Amino acid sequence: MATATKQVTATTRLKSQYVTKIAPALQKELDLTNPHEVPRLEKIVINVGLGKAKDDKKLMEVATNTLRKITGQEPIQTTARMSVASFKLREGNKIGLKVTLRGEKMYEFADRLINIVLPRLRDFHGVSAKAFDRQGNYSLGLTEQSVFPELSFDETTTPHGMQAIFVIKAKEQAHSRALLEKLGMPFEKEAK
Repeated sequence: MATATKQVTATTRLKSQYVTKIAPALQKELDLTNPHEVPRLEKIVINVGLGKAKDDKKLMEVATNTLRKITGQEPIQTTARMSVASFKLREGNKIGLKVTLRGEKMYEFADRLINIVLPRLRDFHGVSAKAFDRQGNYSLGLTEQSVFPELSFDETTTPHGMQAIFVIKAKEQAHSRALLEKLGMPFEKEAK
């Protein structure tokens, strides 16, 4: 006799906040009639460019470990698509790593990035409001990985930067910005 076990999945704090408070508030604020028009996060892509990795193999291992710890997923290695002689780069060289986060992991990472990591940055005055592309996606760059609390001091001795791209499904840039502001993204104050 087989019994069905019910798997309980915990909803992250930011996702439940989005569903219960943020989405209805955005729909009202942006004057949208259809609830499917409300802007939402589709995925977060974390990218680490490691041009120096062709000379230093340890850097690729350090960056792989970093991404694995801060995202909870195994990163994919990216390779050069074409050869560039001036960069001493050959087609097929491993030049970076990327991770795509969706669902619960995406909201959990966004929550940690916005509420824990960004406030820990030295001389932080807010993120740039000019980093939106035409589709409304937002790019955020970090110069080093030591601000993530999951990493120990030994894991941050070889510094490397990373880029996080928030892929947002929205009608326009203003809607994307409104979503990120509601999620708590600390945009820098505009100078008057």
